Amino acid sequence: MDIKTAIDTYLEGSGKNKGRRPDERYTSFDYCYNYFYSFFRENKIEELAAENNMQVSCLQLGFFLASWGMIRASSPLLEKSVRYYMPLIKSISEMDPILWKIDADCYNEENIEILLNCKNQIFDALGKENNPTDTRITKIMLGVFGNIPAYDTNVKNSSLKLKTMDRDSILKIKDFYEKNSEIIDSYEIYTYDFLTSKETDLKYTKAKLVDMYGFIDGMPK
Repeated sequence: MDIKTAIDTYLEGSGKNKGRRPDERYTSFDYCYNYFYSFFRENKIEELAAENNMQVSCLQLGFFLASWGMIRASSPLLEKSVRYYMPLIKSISEMDPILWKIDADCYNEENIEILLNCKNQIFDALGKENNPTDTRITKIMLGVFGNIPAYDTNVKNSSLKLKTMDRDSILKIKDFYEKNSEIIDSYEIYTYDFLTSKETDLKYTKAKLVDMYGFIDGMPK
């Protein structure tokens, strides 16, 4: 599927899916990303794990993951409460703020190392015994930072063919973006505000747009 058709399908919906609207599932990303980005914007990311914010931080991330299919019968997350995310929120609150600045148009060697280090930190925070998959980790990175597509079933089955989050796959995303930057950059999509349902001043990242393409392109035909 061509990129424009895929992104437009994501935005407008098809079949029972109503696309990206304030009350629909796809917009769970907006509210999660808005929340975490607001702490970065105010230079207060350490406060994500503050006592008065910890429960909301866990709930924001937990609901996003649930809405995006990460809490189901086959997932160990089904047996967890949102309190399970406390070590992860603490880890995120101590990460390098540059993670909110990295996007598909600047996947240089230094930034790729930062992304891979972030993956490892999330893995450790979730606990090796819980078998954190690349799908789970990249969905967290997408919802919190917006800096990489989610390596879910659809994206893996799309023309992107992303399997394992490593240096080579990140370079593959970079190459895809560069070859299609004119189309991807033509979209200016702003997140919805939770309370007002109106657009904010926060734009979807290029990595998020690549994710949208892969999600639709890789859907079962």
